[in-house]
Amino acid sequence: MRIAAIGARYLLGVIFLFFGLNGFIHFLPTPPMPGPAGDFMVVMTSTHYMTFVFAVQLIAGILFLANRYVPLALTIIAPVIVNILIFHAVMQPAGLPPGVFVAILWLILFMSVRSAFAGILQQRTAP
Repeated sequence: MRIAAIGARYLLGVIFLFFGLNGFIHFLPTPPMPGPAGDFMVVMTSTHYMTFVFAVQLIAGILFLANRYVPLALTIIAPVIVNILIFHAVMQPAGLPPGVFVAILWLILFMSVRSAFAGILQQRTAP
């Protein structure tokens, strides 16, 4: 499990560093998306919301690769992964498999550092 967690951490780091940098440098050509997915992305980019998302991806990717604050990186990237899954499930199903792959990597890494989340995963707390 330890090797799987290290591999998942490096893969998540590379993936989110790559796509986070792409949001700022635009080295990967992105063709326009048809239909509601395209409309959604136009709104998200024109309001500069995606700048924040790309910054979160970049920060999380750096933290994963540096092996520093990994629980924090897992926490900040989790909503991004959920939104990737929802976007592809609802608007562009062809992109769902990579999103599921990233979610599985996240889960593998989460399981290796779950003790860091022990306090928030308690069903009840003492008053």
